[in-house]
Amino acid sequence: MEDGIYTVGNKIYYPVHGVAELTSLESRNIGGSDCSIYVLTVVDSGLKIMVPTNNAGTVGIRALVSDEEIDDVYEILQCKEGGTHTQTWNCRHREYMDKIKTGSAFEIAEVLRDLCLLRDKKSLSFGERRMLKTARNLLVKEIACAQDKTEDAVDEEIESFFHASAA
Repeated sequence: MEDGIYTVGNKIYYPVHGVAELTSLESRNIGGSDCSIYVLTVVDSGLKIMVPTNNAGTVGIRALVSDEEIDDVYEILQCKEGGTHTQTWNCRHREYMDKIKTGSAFEIAEVLRDLCLLRDKKSLSFGERRMLKTARNLLVKEIACAQDKTEDAVDEEIESFFHASAA
């Protein structure tokens, strides 16, 4: 898989929804023009998404993270700096959602790290817990698919970064 060229069977990342499998490549007539379409099935929910191949980059579809990128994600998670703990929940929520919508594993890792660090300082609100679960789920699924590991193994590895800091 090279820069935006995906083939049927590839697992790719679709922003906000997470890992998706490219199930077919179809040709459709849209507005009088023939258009090539990626048909994706989101691994987590089974949701089908159709994306014109020429819009794939604009939508934010990308290859799963590489081993080197996973190392960088783990560095972000282990960094105890950063965070927006002094902001109100509304501001944090908006900032975190914007980061998740980018589809960047690095941005999602920052959201996960910040919420885990905040969780160690205070009790998270329902919305914060839900955002933490979303960020963790997106990151765990992508890394598990990219490294052919179980989600439980990746989740334990990520959680160990935060238990080590609390000790």
